[in-house]
Amino acid sequence: MIPLTIDINADVGEGMGNESQLFPHLSSCNIACGGHAGTPETMRAVVKLAKQYGLKIGAHPSFPDVVNFGREHMDISYTALFASLQHQINDLQDILREEQVDLNHVKLHGALYNLAAVDEKIAMVVIEVMKRFVLPVKLYVPYKSVIADLAIQNNIPIVYEVFADRQYNTDLTLVSRKEKNAVIHDSEMLVEHVYNMVANQKVKTISGQEVPIKAETCCVHGDNLYAVNLLINLRKHLKKKGINVL
Repeated sequence: MIPLTIDINADVGEGMGNESQLFPHLSSCNIACGGHAGTPETMRAVVKLAKQYGLKIGAHPSFPDVVNFGREHMDISYTALFASLQHQINDLQDILREEQVDLNHVKLHGALYNLAAVDEKIAMVVIEVMKRFVLPVKLYVPYKSVIADLAIQNNIPIVYEVFADRQYNTDLTLVSRKEKNAVIHDSEMLVEHVYNMVANQKVKTISGQEVPIKAETCCVHGDNLYAVNLLINLRKHLKKKGINVL
């Protein structure tokens, strides 16, 4: 039997200041690059720390909306969105070049992530941004999403992402943070949630129904107040269950 593996990532550089606690337990990270959070100073500090821990580094662009932390849909033209995403990623890449580190992936943030999963026009803006990279850069995407399908059609390498600390609807969209129980805080529940997605390729949705899913990278949100303890417990129990972290 082939050993099961999973990459574990977190969204960082968002002002929590807990990267030094998170990074020993991660294998990749997504650095906020100015859209919803992040400054040149925070990006540089987080890149240096990620480099120290040998993490795969990704850009974490969003709608350019600091006020709402990128968690609200934004009325923005496709042209302006393209320019903003390109600018955000370029800012991080400039720092990566100075630190002699490659950009491994791009992972969208918040409302943009959720919208690109279901909206073809928004997803296509992201795909056009991805096409501009000289070297292949991976795109972290939800399974069976619009953006995943478009990326495959346009030869953009993808990594299927699941969320350790979020509940799912039956259509594989995330339960809105405005709903009760959208975020998982219980460590035992979180372990079982992740194990089911990785080992059984199924997710138990908020309604109790099990739906097929693919998990290649698993996110624990860095702004979850319990993130560090959840990560420590998750890694310990995944190892016991024979799942290696990449």
